[in-house]
Amino acid sequence: MKAPPLRVSVGVMGASFEAGNSGVNALAEGTVRSILRAFREGEVFVLDYNRHPSCHSLHIEGREVSVPLVNIRFSKWLIQPNNIAILILLAMVSRMFPSPNIRGKLIGMNSYLHRIDEADFLVSLAGGDSFSDIYGLGRLFYVALPQILVLLMGKPLILMPQTLGPYHGWFAKVIAGWILKRAKGIYSRDRIGVTETEALLRWQGSSGKVRCCYDMGFILEPIKPERLDVEGLSIKDGDASCLVGLNVSGLLYMGGYTRKNMFGLRSDYAEMVHALIEYLIELKGVRVLLVPHVFSRKDDSESDSVACEKIFRNLGGRYPGKLGLVCGHYNQNEVKYVIGQCEFFIGSRMHACIAAVSQMVPSLALAYSDKFAGVMDSIVEESLVVDQRSSDKDETLVRIGRALDDRALTRQQLERVIPQVRTQVLDFFCEWADAPRSGAALLHEEATAQYSSRL
Repeated sequence: MKAPPLRVSVGVMGASFEAGNSGVNALAEGTVRSILRAFREGEVFVLDYNRHPSCHSLHIEGREVSVPLVNIRFSKWLIQPNNIAILILLAMVSRMFPSPNIRGKLIGMNSYLHRIDEADFLVSLAGGDSFSDIYGLGRLFYVALPQILVLLMGKPLILMPQTLGPYHGWFAKVIAGWILKRAKGIYSRDRIGVTETEALLRWQGSSGKVRCCYDMGFILEPIKPERLDVEGLSIKDGDASCLVGLNVSGLLYMGGYTRKNMFGLRSDYAEMVHALIEYLIELKGVRVLLVPHVFSRKDDSESDSVACEKIFRNLGGRYPGKLGLVCGHYNQNEVKYVIGQCEFFIGSRMHACIAAVSQMVPSLALAYSDKFAGVMDSIVEESLVVDQRSSDKDETLVRIGRALDDRALTRQQLERVIPQVRTQVLDFFCEWADAPRSGAALLHEEATAQYSSRL
């Protein structure tokens, strides 16, 4: 499909290319790829929290694309001109002036507001699963404030495919409801999110706006690292045994942010992982490769690489040539390549599992929230999820053993489904480009009409 040469400016929020979390980076790249498929001459920028502005280069369909980062700050130092609180205050003040000229001059005094004002529309990913209070109200505020800023400025906002909810507290429902009611488009990557969000919208006096679409991570391209450092085994050693990739979540390994089993897992996660490795190597006769998907500092317990290294140091000597560790730091494309070398994959990070199934690698997700079932169960008939909140260690091992034995059948199902999934994600923005008048023009007209009205 040849994309029409439509010029638009689109801002992407809630994902970046500089996060230690490969899943967040995958969301950003997938979104940019989909935007530029529909609007080939479009300009895309990232609006995200960062200390300094930067620019990221992507290779998309044979060309190099520069994606600038417009950095805002989530900080108590209100003197900063890009502080999110100051930006929201200025946006509210600008709405008090009915004259477009005065309003334009006021916004033009702040380069960050001016960049947002020039955009045709903005899209929000909220880290994939943070538009919720499951991680606490602080995280919800973190992803909601930029969306509130965009809406206060009268700009069209699209909530990209993500996990919407759950919203346990009344304050979370108020914040989420205010944004959802005013968003131009709302997309959930699972049916559960549609049901919960529609219920919240009905409470807000609005409904029928939520649609389903697959996660943007499905179209991330794997890229072979220039140098792949694997300790403990060789991926291409001619061993006849199956290579199983295992992603261990540093967040779950440390017990969640509270360090006290924050997500209510039925079994101790660290003990379950150790038992799983022993089961796979000793009873199933496979090789296990520990694959981090979140990389960060050595002293960051949430990092998958930290958790994986601890496990390898404890068990690697017991299983020479059978247990391996992916060492070093890799970007989202390179990690996806590594996962694609496995014959079966087990993951505790959602996008690690998406990286597997999108390459037709049979996978089983070790879930700690509803988001896993909603995304993975939309791919194949057999459930690819073991919910750690309801399944104990023994039940988990049985399910994994069964899925490992049935991996050939699962791969056949993935080979039928994944090409369709990729096409749907790639064409996500094409409905705007294919309209009689471009969707970007329609969104721009709507934004202009909202400038002098109250949201």
